[in-house]
Amino acid sequence: MTKATENGTGNAQATAPRSATVSRTTRETSIRSSLSLDGGEVRVATGIGFLDHMITSLASHARWGLTLDCTGDLQVDDHHTAEDCAIVLGQCLDRALGDRVGIVRFGSAYAPLDEALARAVVDLATRCHASIDLGLRRERLGELSCENIPHFFSTLAGNARMTMHIDVLRGVNDHHRAEATFKALALALRQACSLDVAGSISTKGVL
Repeated sequence: MTKATENGTGNAQATAPRSATVSRTTRETSIRSSLSLDGGEVRVATGIGFLDHMITSLASHARWGLTLDCTGDLQVDDHHTAEDCAIVLGQCLDRALGDRVGIVRFGSAYAPLDEALARAVVDLATRCHASIDLGLRRERLGELSCENIPHFFSTLAGNARMTMHIDVLRGVNDHHRAEATFKALALALRQACSLDVAGSISTKGVL
């Protein structure tokens, strides 16, 4: 289990690798993913190009190391693959955080992409909630249905046991709106997952 301690310089540091590997196989998908919160290679192969692009952007801007391989029933549609990748990624994040002692816990960020501007706010205190407002108008981005993008986020939040608020404040290009959202979430998670010498703060005494 991952914990944080204070070293001689007054900085918090992990006593064990903040990483996790999760495998999940159903009649609809087969997925294996490894996540390191402290960096590494990023390689994503879901069979859906736009989803690969978005998860790669999320991991890269969060400064994670992530490998995620999925074989899904894309002959049906993209729903099971998008949903199950979010399940596995969320479970990886939950397990990599361990008991969550020593993390900053809260994170918030804005991210622009040309004319689009997105905002993300997260709390990693194990309270599951997602409020997502992206305002996407297109039916699909590449081979990913736009309705599955907010569903990906809400599924991720539930399995990672976090509170997540995401909205797009402006933008006319749906590709830009979606990508700005993943980048804003990445920056918010990068902040929330980072280690803090003061430790995780809760008036309850535990997260």
